[in-house]
Amino acid sequence: MRKADLVTAISEKTGVPKVDVLVALETFFKEVKSSLAAGENVYVRGFGSFVIKKRAKKIGRHIKRNIAIEIPEHYIPSFKPAKIFVEQVKQNVHGMPNEEKVDF
Repeated sequence: MRKADLVTAISEKTGVPKVDVLVALETFFKEVKSSLAAGENVYVRGFGSFVIKKRAKKIGRHIKRNIAIEIPEHYIPSFKPAKIFVEQVKQNVHGMPNEEKVDF
């Protein structure tokens, strides 16, 4: 599913015009990015957490020149889904009631 598909689905389910849904979605993304850039985690109950993870400094290798380089410590954004979200995905993907299970 792409962003356009998501906007269309939300618009159809809520009756809100696509333009308004797109603005709300873009604003959500922008706020999550700015919060993470400011060092603040974002928690959405029942969905998941957008958190910042620290990567320690390490020694890497430049393959073409065959020399060791130091990669400094840095921070990366990460998403951790909520437990209920994970359970819903597991149940729906692996336990589809209409899908017949075939053993190979």
